[in-house]
Amino acid sequence: MLILALESSCDETSAAVVEMDEGLRRIRSNHIASQIAVHRLYGGVVPEIASRAHIEAISALTQNALDDAGCTLADIGAIGVTASPGLIGALLVGVNFAKSLAYANDIPLVPVNHVRAHVAAALLADPTLTPPFLALVVSGGHTSIYAVEDYTTYRLLGGTRDDAAGEAFDKVGRVIGLPYPGGAAMDRLAALGDARAIAFPSPALAGDTLDFSFSGLKTAALNYLNGEAQRGNPITVSPDALTAGRAADLAAAYTDTIVRAIVKKADQAMTATGVSTLVLAGGVAANSHLRAGLNALCAKRGAALRMPPLSLCGDNAAMVGAQAYYEYLAGVRGTTALNASASD
Repeated sequence: MLILALESSCDETSAAVVEMDEGLRRIRSNHIASQIAVHRLYGGVVPEIASRAHIEAISALTQNALDDAGCTLADIGAIGVTASPGLIGALLVGVNFAKSLAYANDIPLVPVNHVRAHVAAALLADPTLTPPFLALVVSGGHTSIYAVEDYTTYRLLGGTRDDAAGEAFDKVGRVIGLPYPGGAAMDRLAALGDARAIAFPSPALAGDTLDFSFSGLKTAALNYLNGEAQRGNPITVSPDALTAGRAADLAAAYTDTIVRAIVKKADQAMTATGVSTLVLAGGVAANSHLRAGLNALCAKRGAALRMPPLSLCGDNAAMVGAQAYYEYLAGVRGTTALNASASD
């Protein structure tokens, strides 16, 4: 079955065609139009600009995805689209375009949850992966642990009570002079520093909970930076010349604190559920320190860790198409009344 998929939840416009069947998960095309260069001017995503950029890109991008896949709309069995969560204006662009395309061509429309789509990226990477498993979704908007009981049944075990890990990386990265998005540069900078140089509070909440809170960690890091600046020792870095030094030490300690917290809660989740397969997904799944930390945890426990390749960690339509297939099999359909939702 060929599925045309569309993604526009934040600042990436994407269209893809995936071929899905029992035992088959194949990406036929996956086109992405990034807006990073535009939003970098403002230090973060500007929702109105993101929405307008989606409008400009989505039609041509969809045609490119079909052409690259060697098919036409007549070959498409379903159209999947991210309907939630995300920036409401950005989501509405994809949802309304998908509704129009589906209605005009009499193709079934399948709304997809963005978080589930991130997990489905791991399904594309490993055709042998099947539920049940635990899913750890770490991104700019989410840090959550789910028990995935089947392809469309997710049970939330724990999550962040305020900010997400990706946002925490971006915020501190921006303060020390790294360009938006700061996560990738923080990852590289952390590899040059001493993780023991600074002690930060853990975002892993204490007690019998799998929840996180990143606001205190961000505040601690910002207070440390402000204190150093007031003493005449500002900590900044040139994004064009990442070198070992005080900024690298801060990045290393900050990154290590986040990674240890996530690894701790993943360990607790596996112990509590008895599930021995862990899927890491989301934009922050590209972080080399987090991948290494979870690899070490799973090796110690004798558990299986599944992660998408770096190319599928960020927002993309291929992952939406993969999840759309399983939602389609479960009978999920969208009508012309389908609306977008900014929340889960």
